[in-house]
Amino acid sequence: MELIYETHSTTVDNERGVATGWLDGELSERGREQARLLGERRRDADVVYASDLGRAVETAEIAFGGTGIPVHLDPRLRECDYGELNGQLAREVEAVRAAHIEEPFPDGQSYRDVVQQTRGFLDDVVASHEGERVVVIAHSANRWALEHLLEGTTLEELVVAPFEWQEGWVYRLS
Repeated sequence: MELIYETHSTTVDNERGVATGWLDGELSERGREQARLLGERRRDADVVYASDLGRAVETAEIAFGGTGIPVHLDPRLRECDYGELNGQLAREVEAVRAAHIEEPFPDGQSYRDVVQQTRGFLDDVVASHEGERVVVIAHSANRWALEHLLEGTTLEELVVAPFEWQEGWVYRLS
C-alpha cells in the first residue's frame, strides 16, 4: 500500500498566526487554490481519508469532490487538542509543544495521544487497502505521528523542528 500524507490547505488562521487545534478553521483564498491543485496532482488515489475538522474537510471536498474517489472522514486524524490553547497564537503553542509530548495540554491531549490515534488509524487502513494508493489529509501532529511510527523519528525531534511544507509525503506500507 502507498500512503500519501498531505496537510490540509492554508487557512485563515494559518495566515493570522493562530493555532486552530480542535477548532474547525476555514481555508483562505490561497488555501482553496492549494486544495484544487492537490486534487489535480493526486487524481490517481484509490481512496482519501481526511480529518473531520472543517479545514481538512474543506480541503478534501475541493480536491476530490465530484471525482468519484471515495472520501472518508476519520476523527483519529484530528490535530492535537491544545485544550485551553485552541485558537490562541501559534507562537504560544510552539513555545510549549515540547512539554506536551507525554503531558496533555491543559484540558487537551498530548502528542503521544495523537500517535496512539494514528496507530489505530494505520492498522485499519493497512488491513483494508492492500495494494492501493491512499491519500490522507490531516494536520501537523498527524504527520509527526506518521514520521514517528513509520520512520522512527523521535517526537522530541519532530515537535521542535520548523514546519516545511511540501507536496505530500509518501510512505510504502506492507
